[in-house]
Formats: sequence, structure tokens, C-alpha cells
Amino acid sequence: MRVLISSFLLLFLTFTHSVSAEGRPVVVELFTSQGCSSCPPADEILTRLSKQKNVIALSLHVDYWDYLGWKDDFASKAHSDRQRAYARVASKRTIYTPQMVIQGTSHAVGNRASDVASLVAHHSNKLNVVDLSLKRNGNKLAITARAKSGSVGRTSIQLVRFMPRKSVKIRAGELAGRQLHYTNIVTEWHALSQWNGHGEKTLKVDITGDDAIVVLIQSVGLGPIIAAEVLH
Repeated sequence: MRVLISSFLLLFLTFTHSVSAEGRPVVVELFTSQGCSSCPPADEILTRLSKQKNVIALSLHVDYWDYLGWKDDFASKAHSDRQRAYARVASKRTIYTPQMVIQGTSHAVGNRASDVASLVAHHSNKLNVVDLSLKRNGNKLAITARAKSGSVGRTSIQLVRFMPRKSVKIRAGELAGRQLHYTNIVTEWHALSQWNGHGEKTLKVDITGDDAIVVLIQSVGLGPIIAAEVLH
């Protein structure tokens, strides 16, 4: 685990200096589970990624390992379904944990730090094609998306809520006895609206609670994520 994290840090220090100032934030989705013995190193990598200003790191806990003797506090069938949908789009026959999906298109084993760092670096240098802004006023969230030139194609505007951090004492299963720390734990994921990707799109959404907010614009059919913005 120390080797993995060390290689990640070295690679990250290398590529952060080459990121374009006009680049878009990179969304990293980690599919993980409290019942997965190989997941803690990936959870730590996600925590480190979450501290980088050019990365939006999200932890999606799946429910298909709950039968091993410990029910994941944060698991959701919707997260498992999203991972399965990514697999179908990529023509992959199996799903697994830990897995990271970067910018909706690139897949990596979540505890292979060098692979993850390389993919984040690759996506970091792509130009921003949509201006996305969020503004919260009490229980109202205003979302404005504007294509910078031409059309970006048909997209889905999605609202994600997440808990910034939580520690859990695992009392059964493969990780019994360990105190584990999780970052940016997804608590809600909603498709708000579709957008043709041309001109400007504005939405106003009712929101409650204190969980942080991310808005994603993703090509329909679970394609590339073309814009993302976070509001803590």
C-alpha cells in the first residue's frame, strides 16, 4: 500500500504542473465497499485526489458485497446499477471493486495508483467546452450551462450530493476490526434535465440539507462527462 500511494504522489506532483489553466475539472468515481478487502488503498487514493483543485472525487458504495457478513452503511443499489451501466457501455462483462471511472469514459482498477494518476492527467489537459456555474440562495440552487462554441451534443444534467468525510468501525466481514475513513461519500444522485448542448441552459432546483453539491453534465447514454462543478 505504501508503494502504491508513493507512486501516486510522485506522478501527481509531475502532472499537476502541466495541467492547462483552461482545463476542466476531472470527475473520478470510485466504486467501493466496506465489505471489500482490497478497497482501503483505493479509498486512500480517492482521499488524496479529493484535495486537488482540478479533481472532483466521488465515492459510490455498492451493495453487492453486503452478503459477506457486513452491510455497508453507505451502499446503494443505484450505485451498483450505475457501475453495471458503465460496464455495458464499455462492453465489459463483469464489475468489481475497487474500480475508478474517470470522466465517465476511462476505467481503472482503483488501487492501481499509477494508472489512475495517468488517466487523471490525460483528462486534465482537455479544454473546457461548457461554462457551468452554480449559485445557492437558501433552498434554491440556480444552474447555468453555456456551450462555449457550437453544440456539445445531447446531455444529461445531474445533481449529486455527498458527505465530505466519515469514519466507520467495521465489526464483521473481510475488514472486521478496522477503522476506515471515507471521503466524499455520495448520498444522492438525480438526473435533473436533458439539454441539447447548444446555447445556454438554466435550471432552478429546490434543495435541502447540508451535504455538498456537485452538478455534472454528461453525454446521454452514460457517455463522457463534459462539465462539472462543485459547491460545498
